Amino acid sequence: MKPLNRILIIALILCASVLSSNAQNQQTPFDKPPKWSTSVIWYQIFVERFYNGDKSNDPTPENINIPSLNLLAPPGWKVTPWTHNWFESEEWAKQSGKLFNEMLQYRRFGGDLQGVLDKLDYLQELGITALFMNPLNDAPSLHKYDARYYNHIDVNFGPDPKGDNRIIAREKIDDPSTWQWTAADKLFLKLVVEAHKRNIRIIMDYSWNHTGVMFPAWQDILKNQEKSVYKDWFAITSWDNPATAANEFSYTGWAGVENLPELKKVDITTKRVSGYPYEGNINEGAKRYIFAVTKRWLAPDGDTSKGIDGFRLDVADQIGMRFWRDYRKFVRSIQPDAYLVGEIWWAKWPDKLMDPVPYLKGDIFDAVMFYQVYKPARYFFAKNNYATNAQQFKDSLEFQWKRLPVANRYAMMNTGSSHDSPRLLSDLFNPNKYKFKASPYDDRAYKTGKPDSETYQRVQLYLVHLFTSIGAPHIWNGEEMGMWGADDPHCRKPLWWKEYSFEPETRNNFQPGEMTFDSVGFNQQQFDWYKKLIRIRKENPALVNGEIEFLVADGKKLAYRRFDKNSEIRIYFNLDKEPQIFPIPEKTSAVDLLTGKNYSGNNFSLNPMTSAVLKLIPATRP
Repeated sequence: MKPLNRILIIALILCASVLSSNAQNQQTPFDKPPKWSTSVIWYQIFVERFYNGDKSNDPTPENINIPSLNLLAPPGWKVTPWTHNWFESEEWAKQSGKLFNEMLQYRRFGGDLQGVLDKLDYLQELGITALFMNPLNDAPSLHKYDARYYNHIDVNFGPDPKGDNRIIAREKIDDPSTWQWTAADKLFLKLVVEAHKRNIRIIMDYSWNHTGVMFPAWQDILKNQEKSVYKDWFAITSWDNPATAANEFSYTGWAGVENLPELKKVDITTKRVSGYPYEGNINEGAKRYIFAVTKRWLAPDGDTSKGIDGFRLDVADQIGMRFWRDYRKFVRSIQPDAYLVGEIWWAKWPDKLMDPVPYLKGDIFDAVMFYQVYKPARYFFAKNNYATNAQQFKDSLEFQWKRLPVANRYAMMNTGSSHDSPRLLSDLFNPNKYKFKASPYDDRAYKTGKPDSETYQRVQLYLVHLFTSIGAPHIWNGEEMGMWGADDPHCRKPLWWKEYSFEPETRNNFQPGEMTFDSVGFNQQQFDWYKKLIRIRKENPALVNGEIEFLVADGKKLAYRRFDKNSEIRIYFNLDKEPQIFPIPEKTSAVDLLTGKNYSGNNFSLNPMTSAVLKLIPATRP
């Protein structure tokens, strides 16, 4: 070999080694959240109520029925028109003779993945950079936490439900080599590609704690009892004795719900109490299936560039910590940049939220849905029976932040409203405790209609805080449209798209007195406010990664600053009834990013129920 060739080969090897080393150095450390998770604007999509982009795939009774529990669509059932008055029962619902709330669970409006694809440009215009998709897995229910198949997208979310059902019928649930890509699966993978083209990340929502009763392994158990090859997958408490007339078969359903059979927990070494972490695992057969599904979406056909960016994990406290540690290792072995966010919510409803700390030590999740900072924010920004002052709010926030590793503080998903809670407008309009008696069924005085103008002001103030605080802002789909609604299921109305004209909505229909109606529809002013706040956050890195320091916390006056080495932004709130004076640093001018107004001097006045986001402009030296 010639010396020159030898030198070239050595140089190429060294170059490859350096590139490999650099690539490894750029990967997210195992115990840290991915950097992208600190700068995103989350948008949570509940597909069935997002947008109907393909009416040919609308649900039919055969796809929503649960025969083994005799949960069947009522006679005459059909898809509800998108613009239907939410509080008006359909004819098929009226004829059932059952309660309005019970019939709501049978409603379908036909939202699908084509609808999400059709609205990607809308989301991009709003400024969204990450999608959190509520369960997409095939399931008969509206919410889809009762998985029929974890490994497939719901057939009614794709273009060919009947064809997809034929494909799925040929597979074996615990043999990934038999799994095929259905039309719905392929459409979802197309959505991932299209989202990534727009620099929008995407995560999927799964509950690994339980399945639905239509899950093939569960159906095999119902048929074969203890002879089933899947008998160890689920928490069975007793088997049926064929020698007796009675049916002795019993099992554990999540929260006592019979159509959500729990996967069997094993190797439990500490006390298991709902709302608290415990040491344990999931049985090996079900665990292998979960891992195979996880890999399927992270790396379709082995290609992580076509896969999703992480998972939101439902009722995470119900699953043992050993499983979660194994799960993180598995996920990060496939996609080192993946994001895991857990639902860590109630230790004891309605007064005690869970402690997220055990889940955020670098071996389990990167973040949680941070309801823990929304709850005190609600009591500060809303007008309710549990109002707190600025000092109490400040103390609550600092308590939550200081007990977390710094990296995780900035990666938290700052959730105020979701599919499981009242919408922001309704939540700040009603005076009860957070998530307590938050529907007209639990409290006949609960206000279900359009909030008053003061509530809109208060929500806008809260949003200024959300988009200027530590952690990634989260938007529940439709909030930016000005939607209102009580707790589940009323927070799950079909979205108020601008192109639709909706029927007037009945207000407080469960309360005595004269019936009142509200006009409903897209609220451009609310949309513009969200869009402005998103733009401000994106254009100012100090609001994303900067430090935070409180400046004023007095009564209904609050101020804090976000700052890095390049810039400083000061955020002010006046929730009082009178104008309030706030200081500005000497020899500094400022521009309010909300209004464009310029300020100079040592202080400024802020009107009642308003806020300011001042970007400081240091005085130039003569």
